[in-house]
Amino acid sequence: MKDLTQGSVMRQLIAMAIPIAAGMALQTLYFIVDLYFVAQLGDAAIAGVSAGGNFFFVVLALTQMLAVGTVALISQAVGRNDRADANHVFNQSIVLSAVCAAATLIGGYGLGPAYMRSLGADDATMNAGVTFLHWFLPGLALQFALVAMGSGLRGTGIVKPTMVVQAASVLLNTLLAPVLIAGWGTGHPLGVAGAGLASSLATAAAVVLLAIYFARLEHYVGFMGTELRPRLATWGRMLNVGLPAGGEFALMAIYVAVVYWIIRDFGAAAQAGFGIGMRIMQMIFLPAMALAFAAAPMAGQNFGARRPERVRRTFWATASATCGVMLVLTLICQGASELLVRGFTADAKVVAFGSEYLRIISWNFIAAGLVFSASSTFQGMGNTWPSLLSSSTRLVLFLLPAIWLAAQPAFRLVEVWYLSVASQGVQALISLLLIMREFRARLPGLAAAPAVASAG
Repeated sequence: MKDLTQGSVMRQLIAMAIPIAAGMALQTLYFIVDLYFVAQLGDAAIAGVSAGGNFFFVVLALTQMLAVGTVALISQAVGRNDRADANHVFNQSIVLSAVCAAATLIGGYGLGPAYMRSLGADDATMNAGVTFLHWFLPGLALQFALVAMGSGLRGTGIVKPTMVVQAASVLLNTLLAPVLIAGWGTGHPLGVAGAGLASSLATAAAVVLLAIYFARLEHYVGFMGTELRPRLATWGRMLNVGLPAGGEFALMAIYVAVVYWIIRDFGAAAQAGFGIGMRIMQMIFLPAMALAFAAAPMAGQNFGARRPERVRRTFWATASATCGVMLVLTLICQGASELLVRGFTADAKVVAFGSEYLRIISWNFIAAGLVFSASSTFQGMGNTWPSLLSSSTRLVLFLLPAIWLAAQPAFRLVEVWYLSVASQGVQALISLLLIMREFRARLPGLAAAPAVASAG
């Protein structure tokens, strides 16, 4: 366990963010490595894997629900020095992760083909997406166990073991991708099926490695048979914090699905360009997202320890750091978007669509940094409903005009990208107003305990 209630907020934030960023970068490499080899199979394969991979956002919504609830409750328990409650929450998150994994497999195999039929630009794209999803789903289901264990550690301020395990799993995925996708060494390429299988096998290895770490090395929270019986009251505590955060990612999945639906009439090249642009954006967002991920346990521990000023400082330190990072990323995308996309494909049409998307969408990066910072602070304070409100507002402001624009005879894709930028700006403003309101409503009541208040 690492005490985040004392010392420099910025230094602790950066110290936690570095291994988190490394772990997230490695996680993103799952998709980057697969995308590189899949890109050699043509536009339909890229578009199919990208659209099929959007199912990841649905799972991400559920894993975020689990992660946020676990981190918030465990970090607050650590701040209160309540180890028993921290262990209870951790074991209940393990049980809940098993339920979510089962739901993912049932829903994915049952609804996957219909989902791809609604998004695919043509039959080849649809078939590639269904095949990829079939082999990718086991890995998605295993993500829940991985997230539950990683979130348990993050709630206690520990992040390095998760990063090491992710490094090992990405190395395995990198080795498997060319073998399974392109048939290196075997002469039997599996194509898009190999992309899904490589990720599933690597995720399975990560789950085993992290479970071994908990069994042998972790001492503050761990598996306890007596705590594994489902406790609905605890699930309610976790879901009250986690559901709105998961809802945010569900809205993101809706956003991406709507964009795929809108651009399908522009062909597989447009969908491929958007898919590559999205993956690049996920990758370059990692430093800012890592800072935000570090803010949640820090805000949670200080909220549990009744240190309101450190909760405020956590938000402002996170916001300043993320916005600074996002400014640099904006400049990079403005000047090198085409170069970034060409790293994955030489197809001129795909490059044109993807680079145009990155150039325009990068104008919302700073606003996204503010949203990340506010969302993580809400998580640490145990109230994520304001974040869901700001995300819902953005989706409404984007969704209805986008559908209307797509029905116009002179419709151009750039109109959707500019609309996305504008709606993200409004969301950032709403998030900032809501976090200020939350501070005024809840922090004055946190009368610092004498022992904590005297500790610098």
